[in-house]
Amino acid sequence: MTRMTMREAISKALWEEMERDERVFIQGEEVGLWGGTYAVTKGFYDHFGEKRVRDTPIAESAIVGSAIGAAMTGLRPVAELMTINFAFVAMDHIINEAAKLHYMFGGQFKLPLVIRAVSGGGRQLGATHSQTPDAIFAHFPGLKVVSPGTPADAKGLLKSAIRSDDPVLFIENATLYQTKGEVPDDEDYLEPLGKSKVQREGDDVTIVAYSKMVPAALKAADMLAGDGINAEVIDLRSLRPLDMDPIIASFKRTNRAVIAEEGWRSYGVGSEVSSRIYEMAFDYVDAPVKRVAQAEVPLPYNAELEQLALPQTEDIYHAAKEVLNG
Repeated sequence: MTRMTMREAISKALWEEMERDERVFIQGEEVGLWGGTYAVTKGFYDHFGEKRVRDTPIAESAIVGSAIGAAMTGLRPVAELMTINFAFVAMDHIINEAAKLHYMFGGQFKLPLVIRAVSGGGRQLGATHSQTPDAIFAHFPGLKVVSPGTPADAKGLLKSAIRSDDPVLFIENATLYQTKGEVPDDEDYLEPLGKSKVQREGDDVTIVAYSKMVPAALKAADMLAGDGINAEVIDLRSLRPLDMDPIIASFKRTNRAVIAEEGWRSYGVGSEVSSRIYEMAFDYVDAPVKRVAQAEVPLPYNAELEQLALPQTEDIYHAAKEVLNG
């Protein structure tokens, strides 16, 4: 095990997979000579060369569209989008091609494609560059949507995504890049796609967290422990497939749940998870499920207003106290 940042874990996963399989290549804006907007691919161009680390024009539709073509002909592209906000430009390729080609051609085509994209706010990048629209992409069958909450999962999930024969949208929250944790050194360390993970065990309340909210939920659990409350924290890790098994098993013990996400509450991750809890474990409900999410406004540029709009650790803590006292 080596302690490293999430940025380093993602970089290590990419490097190891490119060394393992010569069909894997990277393309995107500034991924080559510059080393990536967030320095994830720094040094890749010099080591792997321009054929496998391809700088592209600022044209997300072309980045994703050409990657789909490469995947259909036997390569394993990793297409990097500077932010997930720019994925809207490539929406037709992602939704109407990547997610559907395998099915529309009767399984004759496989599409081993990974689209890496940065999501989330909190960096004063303004309303159009700070969105967390992950749930939108999870709406469409055929596209796996994955986002790690820890450095170890970042390495294991990304390596699994690159080895998958299905298209995977791999979403990285920008404010987690500097998060540190223990990461396995094994070059074949894989985490299964579509499996939730219990990050902390507890019996009093179930906290379901996604992406950036995972470390926030763990901090909230520490605060609750100071009050004598044992919270179980479950990391979704994947929105599609959505693994409810650990959540339902936990909820049947705690009878209370809080769902935490960075995106907007309306039509979001919390809406889907809480609906499934009511459908699958209604007889175990002792209090209404609480959702913690971003305020329903375009994210402000002003730093203080931006943080007020984003969900915080304290919001999860207070939501847990509320369901316990309800």
